[in-house]
Amino acid sequence: MTKSNLQLDPEGRLKHFLSIEGLRRPMLDEILDVAESFVGVGEKTVKKVPLLRGKTVVNLFFESSTRTRTTFELAAKRLSADVLNINISTSATSKGESLLDMLHNLEAMHCDMFVVRHADSGAAHFIARHVAPHISVINAGDGRHAHPTQAMLDMFTIRRHKGEFHNLRVAIVGDILHSRVARSQIHALTTLGTAEVRVIGPQTLIPQNIETLGVHVFNDMRAGLQDVDVVIMLRLQRERMAGALLPSEHEYFQLFGLTEETLAHAAPDAIVMHPGPINRGVEMASEVADGPR
Repeated sequence: MTKSNLQLDPEGRLKHFLSIEGLRRPMLDEILDVAESFVGVGEKTVKKVPLLRGKTVVNLFFESSTRTRTTFELAAKRLSADVLNINISTSATSKGESLLDMLHNLEAMHCDMFVVRHADSGAAHFIARHVAPHISVINAGDGRHAHPTQAMLDMFTIRRHKGEFHNLRVAIVGDILHSRVARSQIHALTTLGTAEVRVIGPQTLIPQNIETLGVHVFNDMRAGLQDVDVVIMLRLQRERMAGALLPSEHEYFQLFGLTEETLAHAAPDAIVMHPGPINRGVEMASEVADGPR
């Protein structure tokens, strides 16, 4: 069973959201259009709509991320769902209960959706293959593989600021090798018809053969940023420094940090994006982080 048809029900509708890969452009456009219709919810006095009233969403985070778990919880509550947060480190799985046993126990409680974050690539697909037919699974990040919801949020941001994708040059900067977000962004950007997608970073942090995904590789920041319309900065994990993949934070910033001087090579109306939180002085200078773009 392929990743793409695992995500779709027999009518071709999205059953699980595990990866951007394998989804066609009309599906991505529909996700963005639906998101657009909910933008005003957060600006209302009562920040709720009844779409998921009576549904139960379970956040299964096997890998800690306060920011991601909080945003999923807030989104579910604003759609009027009931939310259950499972602390895996203190759950029965750490006492020897198998993952599938835990899932079946949750299914017996009549839950409707699992939001899964896991350090192992493919974990969300594994869970989606084994859940009861009425349950949907959303991948909130698995290993180095995919982070589809973050990528779609980024696509939504780009579309709001830039409109169509077909005339855009987009650069993704940083640790492409270990970034599930970058992989999902690349699949989304190419599916949406972006004119050119570039990846910029040191050779040690660029995957081999990434050109097969339809991107252009740059190891020089200024050349890579030339005339781009969107600059997406990835967060650099500090363990990459300890792993000898980079010499030092200072040298990384000198070569691949985004400053006003390097940003000047991009288009005059280019926007700058970062998932946050920013390592100031490592990925980006404060004047850029706090600047108008």
